[in-house]
Amino acid sequence: MFFAILNKINNQLMNDHSLTEAPIKSLIKKIATPVAIGFFFNTMFNVVDTYFGGQISTQALAALSLSFPVFFLIVIFDSGTSTGTTALLANIIGEKDTPKAQKYVGQVLSFGIIISVVTTVLGLLLAPSIFRLLGAEGEYLSIALSYMNVIFWGSVFFMMISVTNSILQAIGKTAPYRNFLIAGFLLNCILDPWFLYGGFGLPAMGFQGIALATVVVQFLGCIYIFSEAVKTRLITKETFKHLMPQWKAMKEILSQALPASINMATIGVGIFVITYFISEFGQDAVAAYGIATRIEQISLLPTIGITIAALSIIGQNNGAKKYSRVQEAYRLCLKYGIIAMAIGAVVMFMVRKPLMAFFTENEKVQAIGNHYLVFACFTFIAYALLFVSVSALQGIKRPMYAIWIGLYRQIVAPSIVFYALVKIFHLGIDGIWWGVLGVTWSAAIITVIYAKSVLRKKVA
Repeated sequence: MFFAILNKINNQLMNDHSLTEAPIKSLIKKIATPVAIGFFFNTMFNVVDTYFGGQISTQALAALSLSFPVFFLIVIFDSGTSTGTTALLANIIGEKDTPKAQKYVGQVLSFGIIISVVTTVLGLLLAPSIFRLLGAEGEYLSIALSYMNVIFWGSVFFMMISVTNSILQAIGKTAPYRNFLIAGFLLNCILDPWFLYGGFGLPAMGFQGIALATVVVQFLGCIYIFSEAVKTRLITKETFKHLMPQWKAMKEILSQALPASINMATIGVGIFVITYFISEFGQDAVAAYGIATRIEQISLLPTIGITIAALSIIGQNNGAKKYSRVQEAYRLCLKYGIIAMAIGAVVMFMVRKPLMAFFTENEKVQAIGNHYLVFACFTFIAYALLFVSVSALQGIKRPMYAIWIGLYRQIVAPSIVFYALVKIFHLGIDGIWWGVLGVTWSAAIITVIYAKSVLRKKVA
């Protein structure tokens, strides 16, 4: 009875080829707007965590910032799997092959469970060593581990949200994830202080309570997003027959997900690299960078929405072999990304000081963060060019480029440039900010040139 109901829900969904037929401009707005709104609340979710971490101590705030490179072990697999499976499913849907799509959804769900187990094990084993490498010892190390160990035990919920949401993104349905992120933010505003300070029968959990609040929100979100995914004809009784891993399907999923995951891994290593150099300037510098990057993420939200729109639209049209629409989608997404980031840079420059002051009363932390955000404003357009171009390449099933540009932008160039500017030219922490600016722009220019060249061959 259950599966019979599922089969009747949204019967027209797979026959609705709006991503391959509707005007590109309206599609970008339809897909990108919910994503941008949703990720605004996702960023605010992190802002709430940062705020309550700051209420404990500057050391707790620094520990939260220090957790970023380790937390990326989860983000690496989650985001990479989501991006890869969205691109793969979008192409299959564009081919109008419903049985194949249903089969691959089943394989994707299995893939997500396997990867979440790997993430948990690796995270619990590697976190202490990574924290020590970043200079954490004693109480500083204990605080960071108390947060991350809880997060890793709940990593299965992060992954299953990413996997089921990729199914929705492949058909351009981004509103459910927006709804989850809004509700998750509101719930986190309640759970963070409750778990942190205790009350209503719960003991005070301290910094560990902030992590537990995050896991609870992810658990509830996992239930909601999956319930939305089963409303599509992509999940039917036939789908559940394909949960047993099949090598051929897994290999194809890996061919898309692995490059995207490796690209995300380079970002994680990149955060490690920059945190390593910043940590030489003390805990205040680490705390300032952690706050500032959360503020920076708010302005980058429109680009995330446009990037998802580019991936979904280009993926389906590439599968349908409508290459002129692929080209048009890329051009328009670049245009909108540049406009959005130009506006975001101006706004961020104007409000950076009160935002830093909101999170910490430490004047030294405020000064370092404000100075970084000045440099960050000049990288916003570069991020738009870079993210949209990489997304377009993933949409046409060219995921390998993301690895090479990720290695360049996150690891190789920063390691050389930061060392030169800080150690040789003695520019202090400004050397790191100048390095971020130069490396990001060079990567953006290289990527746009390459993406345009590949897409031009598609149309020719």
